[in-house]
Amino acid sequence: MATIKGYGVNHVRSSFSANRILDLGSRLCPCQLDFRTITGRNRRVGAFRKPLRRNLSVPIRELNPGGAERSHLLRRRVQVDGESETPEDTAKVGQETEQAATGVSSWDLSWLPVLPHVITAAMANFLFGYHIGIINGPLESIAKELNFEGNTLLEGFVVSIFIVGAFVGSISGGVLSDSVGRRRTFQICAIPLVVGAALSASAHHVDEVILGRLLVGVGIGVNTALVPLYISEVAPTKYRGALGSLCQIGTCTGLIAALIFGIPAETDPHWWRTMFWVATLPGLLLIGGMQFAVESPRWLGKVGKWDEASVTIENLWGKDKVEGAIEELRNANATKEEEASWSELLSKRYFKVAGIGGALFALQQFAGINGVLYFSSSSFQDAGVTNSIAASAAIGFSNLAGAMVASSLMDSQGRRKLLMGSYTGMAISIGIMVVALNFPMEEQLSHTLSVIGNLTYVFTFALGAGPVTALIIPEMCSTRIRAKALAVSLCVHWVCNFAIGLLFLELVQRFGLSAVYTSFGVVSLLSVLFTNLYIIETKGRSLEEIEKILSGSEVLN
Repeated sequence: MATIKGYGVNHVRSSFSANRILDLGSRLCPCQLDFRTITGRNRRVGAFRKPLRRNLSVPIRELNPGGAERSHLLRRRVQVDGESETPEDTAKVGQETEQAATGVSSWDLSWLPVLPHVITAAMANFLFGYHIGIINGPLESIAKELNFEGNTLLEGFVVSIFIVGAFVGSISGGVLSDSVGRRRTFQICAIPLVVGAALSASAHHVDEVILGRLLVGVGIGVNTALVPLYISEVAPTKYRGALGSLCQIGTCTGLIAALIFGIPAETDPHWWRTMFWVATLPGLLLIGGMQFAVESPRWLGKVGKWDEASVTIENLWGKDKVEGAIEELRNANATKEEEASWSELLSKRYFKVAGIGGALFALQQFAGINGVLYFSSSSFQDAGVTNSIAASAAIGFSNLAGAMVASSLMDSQGRRKLLMGSYTGMAISIGIMVVALNFPMEEQLSHTLSVIGNLTYVFTFALGAGPVTALIIPEMCSTRIRAKALAVSLCVHWVCNFAIGLLFLELVQRFGLSAVYTSFGVVSLLSVLFTNLYIIETKGRSLEEIEKILSGSEVLN
């Protein structure tokens, strides 16, 4: 009796489910039908319909690299004892590979070694959400205590200076992370987060609050690009979507934490100082946690630290993944090109992916998320929900629920489906709100529809437009330009964010809320079209394989 071990392989794009198996020597064990080479590896693959045969080799000349079938190596171990060609042997292998074809087994815990590192990184997004929420409630108390109450221009500047800092941070973050690595950049950018929060907490003049908010904005600007970049580079391919959605979940939990912790601010006019002091703690945790987190294996390979990259991959993804992953990284870095300059993002080679990244964030902002959130409180008040905390909690938990659903669907349904479904849902939600504003109906029904539209809009935004946009851009970029392309995309995000905040009320006053909401719905529908035309599906593909597809060296089926 002999033992044959191997890896199950399953069709990704096929009208039927064909199970495949390779032995550990990369040879076909079963009778083969179609042959091709797995991307980036010299591995031969064939579908098996007949009983298992031992160590069946396939000559290179029989391979069909240009064939229509595309396979994806799931690397699920299978084992068959014996060499007899009996139906029982075939059935045993079929059961194992069928389990592989379904995707993730309930006992598959290969994501667990990566989780602590991803959670540590997502702490930065928690801070993002917390600092967004921390200023909204106590702003009046801050203005009264620091003697600028009634100065709406200065109050607006205290809020918006955060965006200016974030823009600066987005530009500098790409250069910094390419120079010193992802892990050290987290620690460096946490310093202004801690210092800025402490400066605001101890402020005796509005200038100190402004400077503190500016410093916090710089740190947040670096992090909004760095967190999805880091997670996409350390997460295993199979779970990259689910783990990447922790960016959005971190932001949602930060917003909710600021809301809950800000409740005493309604009765205590000095509570805002405590809220800012509390904001220093996650920053300190981020600095300490990153001391124990791993460096991105992609960055290690990029700077030639292959031994460290191998150890990191073994610790994160398992020993059996090291050889294939290192081979892919070496192939991706084989050209030995110098670090990409900013101007290269405008070159023919990189402009498309950089342009797609910027367009995705522009569409995200002009689909109206900030405008809808701004008027959500008035919608709740009209519907009879006078408690601002209850209204904010409903929006916050709707956001969190959408992010949680996205996490569960990201790797099974894919990024494109979630993105198109998200924008479609946002357009429908906008339609509900426009109907509630314009069509004659009972007043209470109109207010109820408006609230439903707000909640479904936030939920569907968190389902795709929020988490997918940040995740798919680093997935689509090569290692050489990934940090800079994401930095430019985030700069577009902050510029559009600032423009919406500056012009929204003016546009509402001039054209009416219904017309502005309608424009948001039109942008949402355009986003569906844009996604369908320009966004490739990245689920189940390594970053190196995606890079080959976008560069034209690999055919996308």
